[in-house]
Amino acid sequence: MKIYTLSLVSALLVLLCGYLVPWTITPLIIGLTYAIAALGISVMLRAGQVSFGHAMYASVAAYSIAFITRLRPETDVIVLILCSVAIATLFSALIGMFVVRYRGIFFGMLNLALSMVLFALTTKFYDITGGTDGIRVSRPTVAGIVLERGAFEFTLMCIALAGSLLIAWAVQRYFRSGNGQALAAIKTNETRLEYLGISPRHVLWKGYILSGAVVGFSGTILALIQGLVTPEIGTWLRSAEYVYITILGGAAHVSGAFIGAAIFETVKLISSAYFPGFWQAILGLTLILVIFVVPNGVVGQIMRKHKLKRA
Repeated sequence: MKIYTLSLVSALLVLLCGYLVPWTITPLIIGLTYAIAALGISVMLRAGQVSFGHAMYASVAAYSIAFITRLRPETDVIVLILCSVAIATLFSALIGMFVVRYRGIFFGMLNLALSMVLFALTTKFYDITGGTDGIRVSRPTVAGIVLERGAFEFTLMCIALAGSLLIAWAVQRYFRSGNGQALAAIKTNETRLEYLGISPRHVLWKGYILSGAVVGFSGTILALIQGLVTPEIGTWLRSAEYVYITILGGAAHVSGAFIGAAIFETVKLISSAYFPGFWQAILGLTLILVIFVVPNGVVGQIMRKHKLKRA
């Protein structure tokens, strides 16, 4: 109950900050997209698998929005989000049928290779994707209403917040479900699952689909707030940032993704402002410090201390 209360209070604070200080809306939304994507990565970490190519699902969803708005500019924002997430989910289901056959470094590198192929396609097919220039996304209507930029951005922040809370709740419920427990068993003892008559490949496939759908949602929000879709959304560097945030916050609880994203964005903004030529090194040092001090991430350390107090 405490974590749900804290989540609602945090969401209200974010809304209040965006309402009172409008220039913070864009960085807040971008931070939320990182947190949502990290949630998707945490699903794979639950099974002990690390993907360095999951940003391709954000790219698929973002380009889906760009193509839909190009064909039907009058499409409402909710319809855009639902359609693009559905496309990303179907894409992850198809890719997942192939990649879930592999484990460990092979799983991670295969996702990376596939994302690099998609990145190459989006840069080379200029007539379709706009190449490195990208595709401009026109501002969609909200419930049939045309909003000004400021009102649209605030509405989008509300949608992103509501979506992130709903996704976090759903992912946590999934972790506690039978499928979620079976997914965690892949990390500890996959052979035991087979003895129980459960297919580890099928369990991982379902988790992979969920992971792709969650990352896809982050891509839709990013495309809408930027108003531009470029191949950089699906680069391996973006995937690495998602993994970075997940490790930073910890995968023991869904709140770790939001904590990790908050730390990542804060360190990134401050270091780039005061040390513009050294901010990447500061991010790297931050991760090294976390690995040595709190190897299970920030939320993992909090949960560990809580368990010790209860004992």
